[in-house]
Amino acid sequence: MSQPTVTIIVAPRERFQFARESLDSLYENTFVPFKLVYVDNNSPSSLRQYIEFQSLLRSFPVVRSETYLSPNQARNLGLQFVTTPYVVFVDNDVVFAPGWLEKLVSCAEETGATVVGSLVCQYLPVHTIVHCAGGTYMAPAEYSTFARGELNPSGTLDQTGGWKIQERTPYQNQLLSEVRDHLHRQPTGFVEFHAMLVRTAIFDRIGPLDEGFSCTKEYLDFCMMVTRAGGLIYLEPDSIVTFLTHPPAPALQWRDWPYFMLRWSDAWELSNLLHYQQKWGLQESSYFQKRYQKLGQRRRKVLIRPIAKKFSFLGKPATQWIEKQLFRLEKHFNHWFSKYHARSQSNPQKGQSDLSTYPTSITQQMNHSYVRR
Repeated sequence: MSQPTVTIIVAPRERFQFARESLDSLYENTFVPFKLVYVDNNSPSSLRQYIEFQSLLRSFPVVRSETYLSPNQARNLGLQFVTTPYVVFVDNDVVFAPGWLEKLVSCAEETGATVVGSLVCQYLPVHTIVHCAGGTYMAPAEYSTFARGELNPSGTLDQTGGWKIQERTPYQNQLLSEVRDHLHRQPTGFVEFHAMLVRTAIFDRIGPLDEGFSCTKEYLDFCMMVTRAGGLIYLEPDSIVTFLTHPPAPALQWRDWPYFMLRWSDAWELSNLLHYQQKWGLQESSYFQKRYQKLGQRRRKVLIRPIAKKFSFLGKPATQWIEKQLFRLEKHFNHWFSKYHARSQSNPQKGQSDLSTYPTSITQQMNHSYVRR
């Protein structure tokens, strides 16, 4: 058997409830040799036992963190164990269509692409509704200037007032069967981390993934870095995956609440967006204003609204009022929750729990262990 040229890193996204299904699907639908590095992100005990059993059964290493990591932290942790020419990042809530990996590798080999992304679907039944078929994030003329490595319109790369982000994702929410003839292997501005192949050598040029991106737009930042480094990004629509947590996903399980609340906390999202603006010198546009105004809305939809709906017998106005009050209380709790874990992280002697805190550099990371099977 030939030596694997690909290492797959499984990283957390926002919850654990689909991790078993995702790992089973990966092995059932991948038909070429590969290495696997599984980043166990302080998972619940039942899932941890399952991962340990699978690591023994299938002989893959587990890199375990005893505290929660942001997705980019987890990916960087896994990257330390990659020695193959290609690395593929997948989330722990993704299921795969047969042959997905072969298609990614073929695209990279035949085009010379630095990054290749799968066609990502959402909702059930799987592989039916398009979520991401590549996309753009700047107007064509501005993107050409950006790709050539020129300064932004304000004449600098590190002050706001320059590049304007205009994220566009064609065919989103459309039936794959209706748009399939329009989808071809082609260069694109970005692909998402749900299933993304990368030439490992690019990290020698651009460094590890930016851990200032704790919860959003990390795929845009990475693709912008690759583009600036002269790399090519391709969509391979014959490689298809579906991620299972796009709203309206099944109800969040209690064991997933802590990580979900931290992952989508106001503190993480706000610092993430500000970092994105400052890093690339992005305009203070409606793109960001809308995001700032919607801080916490993901928690509202997934955590608060289902609780409020239990009071629907009181009528719609009363239910809406209850939801609004619950969300207001949750906002206060989320603020305390984030600060508490930030303090716990910086002072583990004062009762650090098994929950996490604000993202920090992997080189300063909390307790983690490497278990080779």
